[in-house]
Parts: sequence; structure tokens; C-alpha cells
Amino acid sequence: MARSEGQKLKLLYLKELLEQESDERHPVNVQKMLEYLASHGIEAERKAIYSDIACLQEYGMDLLHKSGKYGGYFLASRAFELPELKLLVDAVQSSRFLTTKKSLELIEKLGCLTSCHEAGSLKRQVVVSGRVKTMVESIYYLVDELQEAIAQNSQITFRYFEWGADGKRHFRPGLYEASPYALVWDNENYYLVAHSQRHGITHYRVDKMAEIRATGKPRCITPEAKKLTAAAYGRNVFGMFGGKTADVKMRFSNRLAGVVLDRFGADTMLIPDGQEHFTFTMEIAVSPPFFAWLASFGDGAKILSPDWVVRDFVALCRAALAQYDP
Repeated sequence: MARSEGQKLKLLYLKELLEQESDERHPVNVQKMLEYLASHGIEAERKAIYSDIACLQEYGMDLLHKSGKYGGYFLASRAFELPELKLLVDAVQSSRFLTTKKSLELIEKLGCLTSCHEAGSLKRQVVVSGRVKTMVESIYYLVDELQEAIAQNSQITFRYFEWGADGKRHFRPGLYEASPYALVWDNENYYLVAHSQRHGITHYRVDKMAEIRATGKPRCITPEAKKLTAAAYGRNVFGMFGGKTADVKMRFSNRLAGVVLDRFGADTMLIPDGQEHFTFTMEIAVSPPFFAWLASFGDGAKILSPDWVVRDFVALCRAALAQYDP
């Protein structure tokens, strides 16, 4: 390598070395810097290294010096601190919509955002094997295609399938067409909230979609869609199971206030009803998962209105109990 060309690359290699191998417990001394540069065919003098360090500091790298026998320079701050990276690794490894292979790939990339020494602690906390994961390897790219269609205000077409008892995909007949609105993360799965001509505002599980194509036709934005927020949709549609929407008034025991606020948000208005209960009204997509959630609280929760929701709930409970009649 020509000397002038090598000098142009010297700062880049020093930056690479400090980012990859230095942290507070593992400073890099000048001798190691010289050896690293030499391994890349670059000759350098010791006194020039100090000038290079000052240049990198002026560039914005937070380089500090640690004195002593095992001292040297280290990168004191990074875009992500180690505790933040551990949180991200936890999120990646527990995400069901990512396959095991993709989870491990992303965790490997996250390790590149810290020193090689600290990256080891990220790998030690990884427990991906045995977790429930999606079987669709391409979901990572499906999400990107859907986000791109939303950004381009384009309708989409796609195929939709269900998993059969034989472990194979079984496609529903025909090609689906919809106007994508938003992506919602709920119940450990990704869902597309969209408008279809047949169902109005509905949703689809992204890992059950295939052959997604943007048509270029502008999305259909209905008055209902203009009022839609992805957060509210995911909150009110239990288990992302569709159903007729109604303003449901409920009565809960005071001990379940935290459960209600966790589910519907801290701004939910809870109205005292006697000494031990409160009532509240919430727009709900009435469905079996909603009834199951309600039934899990036993006599601590009750539907007050509308009457048809009460009847449907009672009918579902009676049908379930009938299976156990002697």
C-alpha cells in the first residue's frame, strides 16, 4: 500500500479498533494501535498516534485515557449503552414474529454496536431455542413491503393462508385487495389494519400473508379510517379477533382497577359505584376473546349494557358449561 494512501486510511482503522475493542475495562494502548495499523500495512510513529487521537476527539468520539500499567484509550460513550442493548436483545429474542434464524442474525448485529468484550455478555443472555417463533422466514420483509405501501399511499393485493393440521399452508381462494392503514403489534404478533371492500375496516395477521404487491392505486380513506388510531384499535379489539363494535358499560371490583387501566390506558374514566366497585364504558369489538377476558375475573366483573352483549356472553358461558353437565 502506498504511504500516502495508507495515511488516508489510518484514522479510519484507529476508529475501527477503538469502536470494536475498547471499553472502560479494556483500554487500548498506543503499542496495540501501532500493531493494528501495521497488520493493515500502515506504518506510523508513536508521536503521530497522539495527534490522531486528538483528531478523533475533535471529530466527536468520546475518547478517554486511563493511566497505569494496563492503561490506554477507550471509547467512553456510544449510541447505545450496554443496558439498552440488553433490552433490545430481550425484545428480539422474545418476539414471536421473528424466526429463530432472524433473531440470531439481529442479535449478532446488535453486538456490533458495542465492544467485542461487552458483546460477549449479550450473547450469554440469548435464549432463543425453544421459544415459540413464527414459521415464516420472510415476515421481516413483508413488514417492510407493507410499510412502503402505506408510505406510498398505495392499495395492495395479497394471498392469505391458514396453517393446517398437516403443518402445511392452506391458501384461501382468490386474491385479497385492501387499503393498508397501519401495522399493530398485539398478542406477540404483527397485524395489518386495513380497509377492504367486503369487510370495511379489518385486520390481517402479517405472518399469514403472502405475495404482497402494491397496486399503485390510491388507498380508500373512509371517514371511519380518518378517526382510526392504531393504538386504540389494538386496545379495543381483543386478541385481534374481529366482532361487532359497541360501547360496552362494565362494572368491576375495585381490586381490578389496575387490570382495567393496564388494558385500556391510564386515561380511562373509572366512576365509583358504591364502596367496592366502579363502572366504565369502552368501545369494544365484541368477540369470544373479549368474553374470555371478562370471564377470567369471575364475579369481579359484570357487563351492564347493551343487552345484546349481555345475552351473547350468557349464551357463550351456558354453551361452555353444557359440555360438563352429567
